Amino acid sequence: MSVDSINTVAVLGAGTMGNGIAHVFARSGYRVILRDVEKKYLDRGIETITKNLDREVKKGKITEADKPAVLGRIEATTDAGALAAADFAVEAVPEELDLKVRLLKEVDAVLRPGVILASNTSSISITQLGARTSRPERFVGMHFMNPVPVMTLVEVIRGLATSDETFQTTVALCEKLEKKPVAVNDAPGFVSNRVLMPLINEAAFTVMEGVATPEAVDAVMKLGMNHPMGPLELADFIGLDVCVNILDVLQTGFGDPKYRACPLLRKYVAAGWLGRKSGRGFYKY
Repeated sequence: MSVDSINTVAVLGAGTMGNGIAHVFARSGYRVILRDVEKKYLDRGIETITKNLDREVKKGKITEADKPAVLGRIEATTDAGALAAADFAVEAVPEELDLKVRLLKEVDAVLRPGVILASNTSSISITQLGARTSRPERFVGMHFMNPVPVMTLVEVIRGLATSDETFQTTVALCEKLEKKPVAVNDAPGFVSNRVLMPLINEAAFTVMEGVATPEAVDAVMKLGMNHPMGPLELADFIGLDVCVNILDVLQTGFGDPKYRACPLLRKYVAAGWLGRKSGRGFYKY
């Protein structure tokens, strides 16, 4: 399938990543079928997209007249059957293997045979996920960064069976979204999270061991390393539960104890301190 034959894109999951992915496709002129299991998740997703479009109008990235047109291209649905109209599909549900496999099998059965199915997983094996579908050669990783409408990087991950055509079509599609695709081979955590999560984990250990406060750790990285956001502030933004999940994937995938999640991270997750989304993590919001 060539990139020019893609007009309608299915986005599976209306959460933080899913609504951002739907937003950028619709903004780039694609018709989007945004699917989630309950209407309340879809309503929340559309509300977030609307707020983010307002922000883009204020910044002059789009005009006020563009906003209804972008929203008009998004069809929110709980019906899996609606996905049959898609020319490309992106899965963006939480980072849990069983949940992803269950959804991918359901979607795989509905999509037309030639359609590419992509996963926005941030750490799970593309080879493993693709093997659970009937289209491993048309299965690819398309890892967007959060917040999707703002961040330009997309890691495009080739599984063992991913065809050249699938890979090239996905890269071309990223470029149509005005994103910067970077080719990555399939390995736990890919590049982004394999490099980032040990940094966040080590920052958590320095707090746990009383080396410095969260504010001090973040100040050192921002002022000394020119990071726009400190690692603990970033962890709160990502979600501490997500960080622990990814560290677990890295530790299992490599069998290396250096990826062991900091006990303080686990303690905060157990307390429900997940970061910004719960109002408290390393900082209070």
